[in-house]
Formats: sequence, structure tokens, C-alpha cells
Amino acid sequence: MMDLFCYGFRNETSTYFTQVDGYYFDKRIRNDFLALKKAVGNFGFKLQIESAYRSFERQLNIWNKKAKGKIKLLDKNGCVMEPPQDEEELMKAILLWSALPGASRHHLGTDLDVVDGNSLPAGYEVQLTDEECQGIFKEFHNKLTELMGENKSFGFYRVFEKGRGKISPEMWHIAHLETSKKYTDLFKLEKLKEIYEKTDIACKAAILDNINQLAEDYIYPYFL
Repeated sequence: MMDLFCYGFRNETSTYFTQVDGYYFDKRIRNDFLALKKAVGNFGFKLQIESAYRSFERQLNIWNKKAKGKIKLLDKNGCVMEPPQDEEELMKAILLWSALPGASRHHLGTDLDVVDGNSLPAGYEVQLTDEECQGIFKEFHNKLTELMGENKSFGFYRVFEKGRGKISPEMWHIAHLETSKKYTDLFKLEKLKEIYEKTDIACKAAILDNINQLAEDYIYPYFL
């Protein structure tokens, strides 16, 4: 069963998980997360989780809603765009900001989307955009960058960086790489294809026709 964990087939009530501030993630990274939270707290920041473990079904729901225009679709500049009519173009547009179901690092339970809770204006709804990273959360992300560069980030590093694959950079996404590798090593592209063949996923034909190239551009570069 554990070989299916990397595709997002785990229940949040699993004994593998812990819960912090309402978010579930792999219990093996709890101490390092709390240590990082304390470290940034010493500089006046509040490490706040915005997303953690995400199941296959949840990622599939996000993917299909974006394909149907029920969740806003953003272009490479972060601006709202209309969903393309061509299936392959639609697939590529979704992939700019959303991982393929079954290939999201959020399935691993070792990755977190984080912001600085102390910088949030009253009533502000976090968007997780580059504009935020260069604006209200800039000092926070600069501090994380500094800690990571000095190997003082307790095993957490960024994976969605410029020049790595075709997914847009995400400064807010941090991953506990030593733990995540235990799951990414179990990933098999053929198994993902089997899952898609049995799944009602938008752009299915385009995904299956291009699965090998998609893996090279959107999966393998981020499975460190």
C-alpha cells in the first residue's frame, strides 16, 4: 500500500500524519517544522501554513475545476485568463500553477505552502502569488532564503525555482527533502498512467498522449 502514498492515496487520519494548526503533514517532519517556526520567529516572523498534505482526489478536484473555469486560471504573469478551447493548450495552462493529480509534491505529506502570518493585513485572503512574495512577504521569504543558503532551515528547501522544469517558481512552497525522497523514489510513471486511465480527469487524452514529455517537464525536475 505504501507504494501508492506518493500518488496521494492516503487518508488524513492515517497514523503517518500529524496535525498542526488544522493542517496535516508527515509526522516525521513535525519537529523540524516547529524548529523552523521558532527560528523565523526569532526574527519577528510567524511561519504560517496555507497548504500541506493534499490527496489525489483533492488535487483532481482542483484540476477539473480549473479546466471548467470554476476556479480562476492564471497565465504566466499571474493574470486571470479564459480557459483555452484546445485540450492540449488548456492542459499546459493549468500546469503553469497546478501540478498533475498524482504527481503533486503535496501528495507526499512533506511539503508546505507558507507565509508570514505577522505580515497579513486584517481580513486579507492569501493568494500565494509572486506579487505577494515580492510585496508583503518579501522580507519573510528573504529570511527563508538566507536560512536555506546557510543550511539552517532544518531540512526544508524550495523545489519550484526558476530554471528547474516548466512550473512557475513558487517561493512559498517548501519541502523537507530528506523525507520526501522516501516517497518520490517509489514513483513510477507507468503506475500514474494506469491511474489516469481509470480516472475522470479533464484533458485525459492530451495528458496520456504527452505523458512522457510531461514527466520530463513537470514531474521529474521536482522529485529531488
